[in-house]
Amino acid sequence: MARETLAELLDPATTVLLTSECQQGVVGEESALPELAEQARSSGALTNIARLVAAAHYASVQVMHAVAERRPDGRGSNHNARLFHAVSRLPVLQISGTKAVRIAPPIEVAEEDLVVRRLHGLSPMAGTDVDALLRNLGCRTLIVTGVSANVAIPNTVFDAVNLGYRVVVPADAIAGVPADYTPLMIRNTLALISSVTTTDEILAAWKG
Repeated sequence: MARETLAELLDPATTVLLTSECQQGVVGEESALPELAEQARSSGALTNIARLVAAAHYASVQVMHAVAERRPDGRGSNHNARLFHAVSRLPVLQISGTKAVRIAPPIEVAEEDLVVRRLHGLSPMAGTDVDALLRNLGCRTLIVTGVSANVAIPNTVFDAVNLGYRVVVPADAIAGVPADYTPLMIRNTLALISSVTTTDEILAAWKG
């Protein structure tokens, strides 16, 4: 059986573009994680995500934004790892309803986009409606973008593959820290279970 072309894999009718934690309190100018925010911007990842979102809107590809947030009292949030304790002490908290959990520029949110919020876990698919929404949308291929290559991105890719989705990762539309960690994660882990490509290649596939 011939291998699918990228254009076939990214059929707009069965593809969903997911942005992970591209919110102002994470990748914005007033980020709780300034090193990660700087890397997302200086690497071009945030710009490329915005390009992919704009192209998805034009090509009628469903866009889904996954946002991590917490209640002011912290109820329901995780406390079972060092990461969660560190996050709870940051100067900017991802409190529901605040500026910190709004999607960060230059990404533009369209009326038809879905925004899925979670109070716990390391992945947009952990305990949320994401899987059910994707199935209702007829999704077969999930494009995963955003942050971070350290935690949320690999978790999302693993979860999606385990649930039976084909996953595409544009290597220039994800970011992590330190800068040299992201290509290592892509080459040694994500490339084994997903189709690694670039923003330009995805845009070309949709134009075709």
